[in-house]
This record gives sequence, C-alpha cells and structure tokens, in this order.
Amino acid sequence: MRKILVAVMLVLLPVHGLSAAATAATTQTADQQIVVKKKQQAAADAKKAADAKKAAQARKAADARKVAAAKRAQRPGWACDGFLECLFQNQNKPRAGVQRASTRSSSTSKLASMDETTGQDIDWAPATKYAIGSIIVSTPERALYFVTGPGQARRYSVGVGREGFQWSGNSTIVSKAEWPTWRPPQEMIQREAAKGHMLPPEMAGGPENPLGARAMYIGGKIYRIHGTNSPGSIGTAASSGCIRMMNADVIELYGKVKIGARVYVYQ
Repeated sequence: MRKILVAVMLVLLPVHGLSAAATAATTQTADQQIVVKKKQQAAADAKKAADAKKAAQARKAADARKVAAAKRAQRPGWACDGFLECLFQNQNKPRAGVQRASTRSSSTSKLASMDETTGQDIDWAPATKYAIGSIIVSTPERALYFVTGPGQARRYSVGVGREGFQWSGNSTIVSKAEWPTWRPPQEMIQREAAKGHMLPPEMAGGPENPLGARAMYIGGKIYRIHGTNSPGSIGTAASSGCIRMMNADVIELYGKVKIGARVYVYQ
C-alpha cells in the first residue's frame, strides 16, 4: 500500500509543478496587461490635455483676431457707433473724402475702449446672501456683481435696459456661447420695422455682432448677459433688456460662470 501511495505522489508532483508554473505565468501576464493599460491611459490623458491646451490657444488667438478686426473696422470716417447705429443711421455716414471734426476723437476713444476692463474685486456685504458663483445685477447702479466668496465679489460696469425695457427677477444661466449668432426676437423685428429699421433675421458672430464676444443665456427669459460692439453704451440704459458688458469683461466672466449659476436682477 505504501508503495502505491509513493507511486501516485511521484506521478502527481510534475502535474502540480506544471499547474503552479501556469498560475505564475497567468499572474505575470495579467500584471503586464495592467501596466500596458496604465501606460495607454497616461498617454490618452496626456493627449487630451494637449488637445485642450491647443483648443484654448486657438480660442484665444481667434478672440485676438476678432478684436483686432473690430479695431480696424473702427477707422476714422465713420460717424456711427456699432452695427445697429450704422444700420439705423446710414444717413450720418460721411461722404467719401469728408471727415467730420468729431469723428476722429470718438473713433479713437472707441478704439481705446475695445480692450478695457471694468472688473474690480471688492468687499461687498450683500454677497453673504448668495451662493458663490451667483450673478447679481443692480439696474440703478449699472453694475453686475459676481460673488467670489463670503462678503466678496467682482464688480463690473454694465449697460442695462432702457426705459420701458427694464425688468427684475431671478433665474439661472442655461447655456453659453462664444462669438454668438444674433437672432433678434420677432417682437424686436416688428417693433423696429414699424420705425423703418429692417433688422436681419440673424447675424453671424463676429466683431460687428451686437452680442459681442460672449453670451450667457438666462433661463425662461429672452434676455442674455453679453458683450457689445458699442462700448460707449456701458454704464447707460440703452438695451432692449439684455445686460451688456465690455468684451474684455464678458470674456473674463464667461470663463468663471458655470451652467446653472443663479442670476438675480434688481431694479
């Protein structure tokens, strides 16, 4: 009997050895696959980061080109201030070779204002009432506050709705767009048509677009927070209800505001 047991053990030993070797090989292969997957993931992450950086640089370059184009467009010889004024006041465009005395100074002023920023970090006690990232527009102050912390905000000068177009309420930012297409609402088209001003059904984004460099759309409203091609309107009540910002300001705010951010507008 003992001899039989010894014989069986001698037979099983090589099989056990082969099984252990196979298990070790399988484990080694699995480890190698994990290493390969980690390297592939690292390479994918690096590519994603590089692509994001290139996209950000491309957007920055596009913004710079469009702002430069806007500056070139504001050359002396034009008496109107922005697309809508040019559209509605073509009779004020000077004849070829005729330079109005006031045009050069106003054009120079507009050129200087294209890159201006009005943003200031301030201590603002009312900020404690709102969540960080909220937007508060004070119509009487012609100011927009972006809450950055308890009692802290960044303040921007803005243009607000003219008399009859001012409003108040609260909502959220539901979408954002870079160099947005302008599609005037039907009521605006009809209202301006009655005055003899024919608005286009839509206008592609760019330096001459009334929405400027960026737009943030307010849920449940026809209004937006947007840039402008008429920087002289900042600090005034001139819009049809939208909140206007300097292009440099709206680009900065656009980068800070998240979809879903609360918006409060007070008269």
